[in-house]
Amino acid sequence: MARPFQFLNRNPIVLTIYLPWLLIAIGIGCLQPILPLYVAEFGDSYSLVGLVLGAEGIGQLMGNVPAGIMLRRYGSKRTLLVGSLGITLAILPLIWTQSIIVVLAMQFLGGFCRALFSVAQHTYFSQNVSVAKRGRAISIYGGVMRIGGLIGPAIGGFLGARFGLRSAFPFYAVLGLGVVLIILFLVENHIVNDESQGRQANPLRTTLRVSGRILTIAGTASLLAQMIRASRRILLPLIGRDLLGLDVDAIGLVMSIASAMDVVLFYPAGIIMDRFGRKYAILPCFGIQALAMLLVPLVSSFAGLVAIGALIGFGNGLGSGTMMTLGSDLAPPETRGEFLSVWRLIGDAGFTGAPILVGAVADALTLSAAAIAMAFAGIGAVAVFGLFVPETLKKPAKRKRLPYS
Repeated sequence: MARPFQFLNRNPIVLTIYLPWLLIAIGIGCLQPILPLYVAEFGDSYSLVGLVLGAEGIGQLMGNVPAGIMLRRYGSKRTLLVGSLGITLAILPLIWTQSIIVVLAMQFLGGFCRALFSVAQHTYFSQNVSVAKRGRAISIYGGVMRIGGLIGPAIGGFLGARFGLRSAFPFYAVLGLGVVLIILFLVENHIVNDESQGRQANPLRTTLRVSGRILTIAGTASLLAQMIRASRRILLPLIGRDLLGLDVDAIGLVMSIASAMDVVLFYPAGIIMDRFGRKYAILPCFGIQALAMLLVPLVSSFAGLVAIGALIGFGNGLGSGTMMTLGSDLAPPETRGEFLSVWRLIGDAGFTGAPILVGAVADALTLSAAAIAMAFAGIGAVAVFGLFVPETLKKPAKRKRLPYS
């Protein structure tokens, strides 16, 4: 029986792709229990918390298309280097600032630079990993994010409880510096495939013209899917604090337990995608998360919040790498970088909109009502993916077996 990770033993992406992403993921996870509470210190408004968390997503939205252009012109190493350096520099002012405007600006910058980093890595997978192994390779990439989400919140909760909420920011900055050094000394430069070089006067316009229909349909589903995914990072901490009276340590534990379920399932998700089809992972992923959000109004204890978080994590783990894999499958080779930049732009719109929508609904109604709204986003994602998006794993036709073969 083949070992699950043996194909990585011969592959340099372990150090050049997975390790940098792990460090970034730990930093992101570290901020999950911290950032909503940190922003709440600037003003007692859920909308303000949602706006600041959404600012990172707006930065990602604005950075996706420039990332595709930068990849074509300068290659992957420079794009990754600029992205990781920007992520590191954007977190530093949060250590000392007393201005919510600065926090908003730095969140935007960090999101913009994360887009450069993410699109460069996504394009590498699309260009260098075969369709038959792509689900597993990208699910491991998603699993790395989930491992960071498992480790990071516990660290963030510990630092926040012992040394104050701002102590998590220098920790993230040190991780970001490590990523910069890895890229600087270990990563080789890769130019986006030459199939598109010189053929299109405007590759982005060509992408929109040729792939506009599938981007609209699959992109709508991806937008809704990313909304429900992003919503837990604002809902779980605020429900823990405001409805259950939990401290930052306990909230960090809830987030880590939710992420633990992600970690357990990331590689099985890749096997499901490569063996049975992408939809066999996508539909349960968002259906289970929608169910969990519908159960949020019933939560009345720490144990209940842990159970909801674990159910969300279970569903999310089944979808590890699904949106990246689907985007890679759909991307035409001639305009791969541009297609993926638009694909991520659409998905990041959901990532951006979720915190803002959650904050607005929670202010107007309740946190529970905001969770119900996110449940409907998940249901919508399941409906569109199930009914209108084609299965992209094309299995080879089985040959008819002859009697004496």
